[in-house]
Amino acid sequence: MDYIDKEFWKLTNGQAGKYYQPVAKHLTDLESLAIASIVMKVTFDQVFSTREREDYVLNVITKIGQALEAECKFRWYKSEHPGLMKYIEDTYFHDACGTIQKESIASQKFGERDIRWDKWSLKTRIVLGKFGLLAVMKTTNWFEINTTINHRKRKKSRVVPTKAFTEKRDELIKTAEMFSGIPWPMLIEPNDWGYKDGKIVYGGYVVNKLMQGHDLTRKSNGLIIHGELPIAFLNKLQKVKYRVNTHVLGVAEEFERTGKIVGKFIPISPSFKPPRPPDADEDKEKNLAWRRLMAESYNADRINFKRSVRTRTQMEAARKFRDEVYYLCWSFDYRGRAYPIPAFLTPQDTDFGKACIRFADEQPVGKDGGTVSTWLAFQVATTFGLDKATIIERVQWVDNNRDLITRVAKDPIGNLPDWEGVEEPWQFMAACHEYYHCCIVCDKNTTGLMVAVDATCSGLQILAGLAKDASTAGLVNVCPADRPSDAYKAVAIEAKKYLPERMQSWMDRKTVKRTVMTIPYNATKDSSRKYIREALKEKDIDPEPDELTEVVNAVYKSMDAIVPGPMRVMRWIKKHVGEYIKNGGTEVEWETPTGFVVNQVRNHIETVQMRLQLLGRVRVNIPKTDEDGKVIETPCPRKHRSSTAPNFIHSLDASILHSSFQKFNGPFTVIHDSVLCRAGDMGTLNTLVRETYTDIFTRDCWLTRFGKTINASEPPPIVGTLDPNVVTNSTYFFC
Repeated sequence: MDYIDKEFWKLTNGQAGKYYQPVAKHLTDLESLAIASIVMKVTFDQVFSTREREDYVLNVITKIGQALEAECKFRWYKSEHPGLMKYIEDTYFHDACGTIQKESIASQKFGERDIRWDKWSLKTRIVLGKFGLLAVMKTTNWFEINTTINHRKRKKSRVVPTKAFTEKRDELIKTAEMFSGIPWPMLIEPNDWGYKDGKIVYGGYVVNKLMQGHDLTRKSNGLIIHGELPIAFLNKLQKVKYRVNTHVLGVAEEFERTGKIVGKFIPISPSFKPPRPPDADEDKEKNLAWRRLMAESYNADRINFKRSVRTRTQMEAARKFRDEVYYLCWSFDYRGRAYPIPAFLTPQDTDFGKACIRFADEQPVGKDGGTVSTWLAFQVATTFGLDKATIIERVQWVDNNRDLITRVAKDPIGNLPDWEGVEEPWQFMAACHEYYHCCIVCDKNTTGLMVAVDATCSGLQILAGLAKDASTAGLVNVCPADRPSDAYKAVAIEAKKYLPERMQSWMDRKTVKRTVMTIPYNATKDSSRKYIREALKEKDIDPEPDELTEVVNAVYKSMDAIVPGPMRVMRWIKKHVGEYIKNGGTEVEWETPTGFVVNQVRNHIETVQMRLQLLGRVRVNIPKTDEDGKVIETPCPRKHRSSTAPNFIHSLDASILHSSFQKFNGPFTVIHDSVLCRAGDMGTLNTLVRETYTDIFTRDCWLTRFGKTINASEPPPIVGTLDPNVVTNSTYFFC
């Protein structure tokens, strides 16, 4: 506060330059206490966010600027229109409303009466944000700028905790956890989503009358009407009841106490601090060596503290709901995929987060276990890492490893080496505990464990159905087979043909997996280089740039040979979408098989460089505007070409899930192209998913329909005669 007061004194007395004029213009009516509170809150929020890139300097200062504007806006509302503001507060504001939601509600209500706030420019927000961040850094010594250079020689500047902050970590932990409002799970059933008179009936959180903070469809204009089937699917998801897995929580609390890291469970664990040598004052070399070790230790603590944020919040959430039955609110992204609104205690969390929850509505195991036993064993083996084995092999592995499962179930802490290194350690530990009590000692007669099955490279499954490509369909388990097919292995074998003999040993399924997985989603060759480089480094292979280029090209050539249909479909979509935009199209829109309408907008963004005293030259992305400040909507053909194919695929795999659960009556949940249910329901669910795939790809030619929406000049590439009905007998389609 003292620093802010001094800076304002300089401004009012002409001792500050032109750069700070926006500060004097916009913040003089705010008390120094208000400014200090806002900038501290936002800085902590951004630096310790669990989301990637939130701690980038530009993101931090922009968010500070936005928060300062929000405060000024609300004060203007109250001073200029006190009666209306009081009515809005009394009617629509309540304890469950967060700041973003309140701002949206107020803006909407004032906008309805044509009362508009004069918005600050992006440049103004950045200058004010820089002013606030600089105040925090200079007065607290808790944060600093850390700049790194990536492989493209681009600077990445982040706001990070300092050594001084790390030393006061325990004292400041409560301040660090002052995050912006977290949407929590609900203790009562969420409201249904729906439509009435062509308008959205907001669902989810019961007390939110307007739900401005949580839209039905994320990143959407909110005006598009989706079909009844997707809405029914979302509402069905919201009726599922969950509980915290108290066994997993108990183990996690012990590891939290001891600072033990297991997978992505990362508690705070202070590093070793070497004692200062007694003769350090006389021996400069010893003193310098000690200082280096201390610096490394403090840096490790700083990194660990940031990495531990998600774990700490997960533990807080699990303890909060330890004894509760709860529900999750869900919404769509603009392609129709479903996402839970809460960030924690959901199936779309980390391995640890997934293991922390189970279905509250449990089902009987049965006297002999039967189907339940098979699918519980399936979950044990799959989370161990046997996802490419047959179902019979997975069940057999569990039978052969009952001693291991028993050890992990009875004493997971004492037998940590038995499970911490498996594919999904926390889910494996939870599955062992469930299987042991339900199927080995049989002292538990119900189960609520979530059992998961995944699509096999769902992008290629969808593309195979679109192109009726039987060869690709066989590689991704659309066609029946005695054991799971492996498209990644097939591509790796083919790629060897295009490489010199000395490099052929580099190629295996692990090397090509991420590239093959992401090519259907228009992964670039740059990203493929990154994935392949990382895979080779795990084998202690450090390829030269030209060698890496050769490997990437070999993978792409093998994809053309192994999965020709999908590659031709993607090129067809890119070509004709590009032509559609160049010929005057402003956006790409299509309707999925379940009636969900996808509206894709991709516009040019003008890049402007600004000079900031704190960081030097910073690039800021600003949408093009006309003389009146109105954003100019300029479609970007390149962005449309690169994003349409993956978005089209995502919308179709979302449709498969929308339709599959119409007739499903048990609790279930989804993770993109993975479905989860109770062990005894898995047979029914598998049948419904296969029937839906068959129905969608026999009902219509979706590529032809899509081609009509973009006025494609050529028919789509239907390269084969695949009969989608074959999937009905494919054991490993979802497995």
